[in-house]
Amino acid sequence: MVAALDEWYPPATAASWDRVGLVLGEPTAPVERVLCVVDVVPETARQALDLGVQLIVSHHPLLFRGVSSVAPTTYAGRIVHDLIRGGVALHVAHTNADVAPDGVNEALADLFGLTDRVLLTPEGIGRVGTLSEPLTLRELTTLAARVLPATSWGVRAAGDPDRRITRLAVSSGSGSEHLAQAAEMGADAVVTSDVKHHYASEHIAAGGPAIVEAAHWATEWPWLPRVAGLLRNRFGMETFVSELRTDPWNLAVPGGE
Repeated sequence: MVAALDEWYPPATAASWDRVGLVLGEPTAPVERVLCVVDVVPETARQALDLGVQLIVSHHPLLFRGVSSVAPTTYAGRIVHDLIRGGVALHVAHTNADVAPDGVNEALADLFGLTDRVLLTPEGIGRVGTLSEPLTLRELTTLAARVLPATSWGVRAAGDPDRRITRLAVSSGSGSEHLAQAAEMGADAVVTSDVKHHYASEHIAAGGPAIVEAAHWATEWPWLPRVAGLLRNRFGMETFVSELRTDPWNLAVPGGE
C-alpha cells in the first residue's frame, strides 16, 4: 500500500520544506478500508475511527512543522494518540501529489474539461488548457462555483466580468506565486486560492489573467475521489472520501450594497 502511494506520488518530488509519506502505522500492516481527506483534524480523525478504517490518506500534513512532543494535551498529539489507539495509520501526499500526473492539479483541470493541457510550471505545479467553449469571466466563476465543493464564502473573481476566457490555468491551493507564469503561458484566467490583496491588485492592474479564487480546501478536495479510485482499482479495498468540509472559514456575511 505505502509502495503504491509512493509510486503514484514519489516523496522525492515533494518540496524541500514539505512533510510527506508514512506518518503513523506499520508499513506491512493489513489494510482493508481507507479514508481519503484533505485535512487531518479532530472531525476527520473521528470519522476514520467511526468508519473502522485502517488508513487515512491525507493531502495536508498533520505534523507540518517540527515538534518536540506529541503529548495528548496538544492538538496534534491528541489526534496521534487517538489514531494509534484505534489502529489507524496515516499517509500524507502533499506537494508530491500536486505535481503528479494523477494528482491534485490534474483532478482540478478535469473539473473544467481542459484539453491540450500543459504544465503551468516546470516542476509540474498547475495545468494550463483550453475550455471546450469560451466563457465570460462571469460564466467561468459561476461554473467554478458549480463544479467545486461548496464553502461558506463560495467563489470570487478579479477582472472584467465580460472578459472572454478561452485558455484557463489552474493551480490548486495557494497559487499567488504562479500568477505571472499563468500570464506567460497565455492563460486568460487562473483558478486558484489564497491570493493576497496586493498580489491580485497589481496583477490585474498590469493586465494579467483574470483570477477566479475559491477556498483552498475546495481546490484540493477533487483529488480525493481520484486517489480513492486508484486504491480501489489496485487493491480492491473499500475506500471512503470524506465530505466533511474542513475549510476553516465557516461563516460569510455579504456586505452592504
